[in-house]
Order: sequence, then C-alpha cells, then structure tokens
Amino acid sequence: MNTRIIKLFLRFAISFGFLSAVADRFGFWNKEVSVWGNWNNFLQYTELINPWFPNSIIPSIGIIATLAEIVLAIGLIIGFKTELFAKLSGFLMLSFALSMTFSTGIKGAFDYSVFSASAGAFALSLMKEKYLELDNLINKPKTK
Repeated sequence: MNTRIIKLFLRFAISFGFLSAVADRFGFWNKEVSVWGNWNNFLQYTELINPWFPNSIIPSIGIIATLAEIVLAIGLIIGFKTELFAKLSGFLMLSFALSMTFSTGIKGAFDYSVFSASAGAFALSLMKEKYLELDNLINKPKTK
C-alpha cells in the first residue's frame, strides 16, 4: 500500500478519534453509543483516571484535554506541522493510557486501544513525505 495513503489514513483516524471523543462529552452522540454523553460525566471520568490531582482542578484538566484534542485534530486534518502535532498527539494519548492504567487497570487502555493509537501517532510523526498537507503550501520552495 502507498505510504502517502497510510499517512493520510493515520492523520484522519487520529483526528476523528479525538473529535469523536470531544463530541461525546458535549452530548453530540446518541446515548446508545456514547461513553460519557455529557460534560459532567466526562469530568467524573477525568477525576477517576486522575486521582492524584485535587478535585478543584479537574475541570481545568478536562478543558485543557478537550482543547488539546480539538487543536491537534484540526492540525492533523489540515496537515499543519504534521510531525509535531502527531508527536504531541502521541504524548497526549500516552498520558491518557497511563492515567487509565494506573487508576483503573490496563484493560481499559487496551480495550479502547489508547496505547495503539498513541503508537500510531508516534509512527505518523516519523513519516516525512508530505501529502495533502498545509505544510506543502507554507514550506513551498521559492523559485527564482
């Protein structure tokens, strides 16, 4: 399979995974398929997987995680600083996976494929060939 297509697939799969989770916490998915269904349930889960933080900063952590997922998803979709955004996505998902593992056990992180998604993001960060990326326009070589 063509590596350009694989790179595009990774960009979109990671991005839509982030955006789906964000949509879930704002209640955009049907209740039959949602994990949280609303912001309060998401914050309760955030508290569950981050027991080492005081409850008073859990809303801030939820907001920061949500904003990071949105920004990283948009960056990957449009191909802006793809290697950097992919690496940051890998670290974000790895932090989710480790939080899940240390607070509730490794099964949830495996069931939700968070380690796999993190590894995919790190692999994406190593793919240097540009394909359908905004970076192509920004870094276009100047002709004389």
